[in-house]
Amino acid sequence: MKSDNLKLLSVDELWALHERVIAELASKIAAEKKALDERLRRLGAAPEGRQLKPAKRPYPKVFPKYRNPQNAAETWAGRGKQPRWVRAQLRSGKKLEDFRIERV
Repeated sequence: MKSDNLKLLSVDELWALHERVIAELASKIAAEKKALDERLRRLGAAPEGRQLKPAKRPYPKVFPKYRNPQNAAETWAGRGKQPRWVRAQLRSGKKLEDFRIERV
């Protein structure tokens, strides 16, 4: 439709045209979404409504290297931020090696 034709239309006619365009767009978008979902399903993607997650690589088990002498249940692998008990012991003058767990 030419823009000259649109200028001749009344507000009600333009609004009706707007409603028809919105309805047609909605149906075409729904049909395209259905086609894409079907294609994903044939490719073996996750079912409707579920997010696809990338596969996680297997990480090796990290064993603790340090143990709190005052509470044997508190351990640390030496990775990441130091636990409070390690920081407190280091501030009191002890060395990190004092807490090392001996491997047999």
